[in-house]
Amino acid sequence: MYRELRLRALSDSPDSFGSTYEREVLLADDDWRDRVAAGATAPNQLPLLALAGGTPAGIAWGRINDEHPDVAHIYSVWVAPEHRDAGLGKLLMTTVIDWARAHRLRAVRLDVTVGNDAALRFYRRFGFVEVGEPEYMRAELWSQLMELVLAPA
Repeated sequence: MYRELRLRALSDSPDSFGSTYEREVLLADDDWRDRVAAGATAPNQLPLLALAGGTPAGIAWGRINDEHPDVAHIYSVWVAPEHRDAGLGKLLMTTVIDWARAHRLRAVRLDVTVGNDAALRFYRRFGFVEVGEPEYMRAELWSQLMELVLAPA
């Protein structure tokens, strides 16, 4: 289920992710199972799959940063086009943010592709602000780090 949704996300929004459909479609089934199993059993990770009427419709992945254990990073946020504006994106984001708060983390960070104004507005609604300068991601794509401060340093 995760594999199909992740590949659909990469195909639907190729400029929104650091990875590519072409790269991930080549992964073996065992690679996908290992990725999800590792995330589901690790105390520092929160892989999420949103369902709409029992149909897989969105994904997000929270991970506490190994280098900065007081910070979580949100990856792979995506909602299927037919389920957008139904609150699934908000549900995914609030779930990761609440998880980070429960772990008493200082901040939550994410990267947004420069030029993806809809995503930028979406993240700003949660209180995320741009931090630093955009960085090269891949093939003419740049990403902007955003941060939501949960507690003072």
